[in-house]
Amino acid sequence: MTRHLTTLATALALAFAASAAQAAKTENPRSCFPVGSAWQSWNADKTGDVLYLRVHINDIYRVDLTPGSRVYKWPGYFLVNTVRGSDWICSALDLDLTLASNYGYRKPLIAVSMRKLTPEEAAAIPPKERP
Repeated sequence: MTRHLTTLATALALAFAASAAQAAKTENPRSCFPVGSAWQSWNADKTGDVLYLRVHINDIYRVDLTPGSRVYKWPGYFLVNTVRGSDWICSALDLDLTLASNYGYRKPLIAVSMRKLTPEEAAAIPPKERP
């Protein structure tokens, strides 16, 4: 009886390990970037509730903001991220965003999610909304 239980436990452990390995291959790896020199530019979509961040040369991240944020990239307006702790951005929780202007305007923004877009998703962004 003990031998059968050991064999069953070994078989279950191997099946679980194989399943976990397959899941790890299909999941997107966590993407992080340093906020300093990596973050090149930004833009908003037509609703103003989504930001697109260009990181390095070819990477684009989508940041979903709280509904009703209505952020637009107008002349004289810029996006500020206050770094608290690590200067690595790995999730929406690492973003402390404010839309500011040269005229003293400041609007805090709350990022609810962030993900790196695939090359196909990035290419599908309308030209006026690309960072």
